[in-house]
Amino acid sequence: MSCGCKTSGDSAHSCGPKKTANGCENVNTCGNSYKLSVFDWLSDIKNPASNRCEFVEVRFKNDRKSFYKNVNNIPLHIGSVVTVESSPGHDVGVVSLTGELVKIQMKKKKFSEESALKIYRQSNQKDIEVWQEARKKEDNVKIEARKIAQKLGLEMKVTDVEYQGDASKVTFYYTADNRVDFRQLIKDYAAAFRTKIDMKQIGFRQEAAKVGGIGSCGRELCCSTWLTDFRSVNTNVARYQQLSINPQKLAGQCGKLKCCLNYELDSYLDALNDFPPSSTTLETEKGKAFCIKIDVFKRKMWFAYVESSIAWYDFDIDLVKGLIAKNKKGEKIPPLEELKLPEISLPNVDLIQENNVDRFEKRRNKNKNQNRQNNNVQKKNKSEKSENVNAGPNQPKQQRPQQPKAQLEKVEVSPDSEKKPNKKKFKKKYPPKKDKNA
Repeated sequence: MSCGCKTSGDSAHSCGPKKTANGCENVNTCGNSYKLSVFDWLSDIKNPASNRCEFVEVRFKNDRKSFYKNVNNIPLHIGSVVTVESSPGHDVGVVSLTGELVKIQMKKKKFSEESALKIYRQSNQKDIEVWQEARKKEDNVKIEARKIAQKLGLEMKVTDVEYQGDASKVTFYYTADNRVDFRQLIKDYAAAFRTKIDMKQIGFRQEAAKVGGIGSCGRELCCSTWLTDFRSVNTNVARYQQLSINPQKLAGQCGKLKCCLNYELDSYLDALNDFPPSSTTLETEKGKAFCIKIDVFKRKMWFAYVESSIAWYDFDIDLVKGLIAKNKKGEKIPPLEELKLPEISLPNVDLIQENNVDRFEKRRNKNKNQNRQNNNVQKKNKSEKSENVNAGPNQPKQQRPQQPKAQLEKVEVSPDSEKKPNKKKFKKKYPPKKDKNA
């Protein structure tokens, strides 16, 4: 019996033949199994009020959620499979949130209690079997739907397909840049799939949220795990953070600018309030200088001359404010070369030694020298032990007499010996045998 707790919309997972009101045991341990899940921090706190919240949050495939009214007061928990009201027929979903936290979520999403549909019952075996059979068809239906749209020459992409719990309706989610006339498409879909057809257009960010994936940071996509509101992102956000305008690095899997560019924007704007404007120009004795670069972390500004912008000079923002105040008084400041303080160069220590080409050879030479030293020490120890054994227990150790250094003898070389090369004589190991008959 599937509860969909392992992955979003996975009907292959089985919780056992018997489904209890407590739901699946793996719901609390599988982590981010629900897309856009809400952490129930009130689950261990008992409600002091006598009246309990009669609304629950039910999750369907991927990120589609809705709030339903528990009219029959069924004991429901997170992971319970329920059969809910739909138009037409009924739908099957998984309870993703219960308790007082549901009211907060309804207020946050501006969901009216009057428009909430009812929960019929906790799903029985027949409901779940029909639901699983319908979910197995979705991949083949999606491929067939794309082929039909391509034959009609429509500029659209069928992103996802979702069957209703009773298989009476199928919803096609598609993305398109322009408006699509799919009147003929719906007729072809109805003839091919023999069900009620519903078409829903979604954006490219909603498509990435449904499909999911891994971002460049190595984590799951924010839009498919926790991000619910998509704020607009423009290139000014990258300029405030001093990022290069490179579409390949700034774009996400949806093809738009990454949503995470907005996360640190407020911190950068607060830090830039202390900086002079980037359009600041300084009047020096050598000429005008303009700002080229700003570093928020080091709190520095880089300036260069208008005539020669090759050389850059960095100054603290406190010094820059003082220079601007002098210019406002009508005074010209000294050249940038004189204002620049000499930096104390610290020795660079490459701990990892990634840039050193000979790092492997040095280690080998060190190991060789260590092995040689160890061998010499072992030889000395062995020679000392052998001398002690020969000396006996009572005899004192005999010291070796120091041999006098051999004097170099002068050898007179005759001129004939230099001319005649030394010929080596080779002896034959096996002389030839004498023939007796000869």
